[in-house]
Parts: sequence; structure tokens; C-alpha cells
Amino acid sequence: MITAVVYSESGGTYKTTTTANLAVALTRMGLDVCVIDLDPQEGNLTSLFDVGTRRNDPDADNLVKHILGMPDGPFRDLIETSDEGVDVIPSHDMLSDFTSNLEQKIAYETGMKNMSKEEYPRYELLHNLLWNENQLHERYDAVLIDPNARAEDLLYNAIFALRTLVAPVKPAGKGNLSLDGLDEMVANMSSELDIQIGLSCVVPSGIGQTNAHQQYHKQFQETDEFETPVAIAYRESLMDAMWEARGSAFKVIEERWKTFEEDGVMVSKPGYRRIRDRELETLRDICELAAFIATETFDAEIASEVVVEIEGKGTERFDLRTETEEVEVTTS
Repeated sequence: MITAVVYSESGGTYKTTTTANLAVALTRMGLDVCVIDLDPQEGNLTSLFDVGTRRNDPDADNLVKHILGMPDGPFRDLIETSDEGVDVIPSHDMLSDFTSNLEQKIAYETGMKNMSKEEYPRYELLHNLLWNENQLHERYDAVLIDPNARAEDLLYNAIFALRTLVAPVKPAGKGNLSLDGLDEMVANMSSELDIQIGLSCVVPSGIGQTNAHQQYHKQFQETDEFETPVAIAYRESLMDAMWEARGSAFKVIEERWKTFEEDGVMVSKPGYRRIRDRELETLRDICELAAFIATETFDAEIASEVVVEIEGKGTERFDLRTETEEVEVTTS
């Protein structure tokens, strides 16, 4: 089973859009995919996939209540399905207060059981909820988590539950520093929790044409410390359009979403985007990344081809069967 936390300590690394694009790519490869949104900010995976209409309702059942053992309904009712066929467990405002609520739970339960706070398995709660109580491994081929950025209880629960990281990084000095911090965090967590945590790959994202960006890209490609199957080029227009289309880069390209000025007002509409070769190359990279994670990290079986139907423009096919590290693209 594919289980991965898409995480970077540094902001602006396309963490959320990477998670969404990976989820949709894996779905198009024939897998049943669930993504879990553990980020309480507004511009998150829940917003991107246009789910979680009750995320601001304090009375609504939500993932935090289930993690803390006080659900208001069955776990399956938390799951919503996006327009692109990805199951989503949405974010909720209670995520912002997770640690304080957890501390109350720990104080109560340790008092009742006459145990110390250090003995309480505070990082194992999500793991138990997903696998022991609800057996998500029987329903899904892949579970991805888009976590909060801060190194605190929610992030540790996510890593303990899924055990594997995919790390988007900026192609700049700060990106290297965030990677160093990630390596240190992985080592510390592995030691402290006595679990094995794997780094599937590093994904340099937002790479431009400047000499500095290309230099860092080359450094990532040449390192033997970690896998770097692809680098995602700077595609601000494409990634921004994802938020307007409420979906992945696949949806933006297939429905041809574009933001433009109309009668003095900026609007976003499908059917207007001119699809360029470089954007198809980005889709190819996303497919290659998803295929690498699925087959190289987890030895999962995937469909041999991803088909992209572009409105009014025909079909693109991404062949995943090549034995080289390139994903072939054919047009019909």
C-alpha cells in the first residue's frame, strides 16, 4: 500500500498542489486514493478539492474528534469524494486547537489509568484510527497526507501513521536548508519513536530559468543522498489556476481553465486556456513522479497509461511502461 506524507519545513514549496496532483495521478493510474488534510489554514487541500462545507461548524463531526476518541458519527461519513474521484478527509477548524485538546485528553486518561504523561502514546493516535479501528488498507491502494507545516503533534501523528515522506523543496539555498532540517527530523523521529521512516524522494519545485535555479537543480540531480525522479518547472499560471478550477493540474488542462480580465474584472473560466507543450511536460513530470513513488518506493501495480482528454483539443497519452526514466507522450 502507498502511504506518504507530502511535507516540507519551508513554505512556498507547492506542498498542497503536489499532494493534489499526486492523488489525481495515482487515481488515473487505476488506484483507489484517499487524501487527509491536516492543515488548518484556509488555502489548503480541502479548499482546492472544493470539499468540507462544514469545516467552520464547531458542531460538525470531524477528524479531530475521531483522533481524540470522541466522534459524533461513523468515520466513513467524514469522507467526501472530489470531482476527480479522489476521496478526501477534509480539514476542520478544530485542527488549530489539536494540541491543547490532546493535552486535556492525556491529563484525563493518565489520571484515570495512573500512568505518566511520558507513557502516553500521543503520536500513535492517528495510526490507530486509520489502520486498527477503520482498516483503510482494506479500502484504499494509497493514502496521502497534506500536514500542517509546524513540527508538532499533528505532524508527528501523520509521520507515525504513514512512515514515508515525499519532500517538495525550493530550488534555492533555503530549499537545501529545509532539506537538512527534514533529514534531521526524520532521524530524530525514527530514534525517538523507534520506527523506520523512509524518504521516498525529493521534488525540486518551481524551478525557473535563472542560473541559480539551474545550478541548484543540477545539484539535486547529481546527489546520491536521496532520489530525485523529477523536477517540477516554474508554472505559476498553471498552479494558480488549480485554485480557481478547484482541482488538479489535470483538470485545469482538460477543461482549459484560464484567469483573465473581462469587462474590467478578473474572472476564471473553463474553455479559454491555450494548452502549451511546457504545461503538458509538467503533467508528464507529475505522472512520472507518481509512477516512481508507486512502483519504486512501494512496488505497487499501476495502469500502464494515463489519458488526458483536452476539451476541443484531442487526447494526450502518457505511457508509463518505458524501462527508461522517461514517460513517453503521444498525441492523438
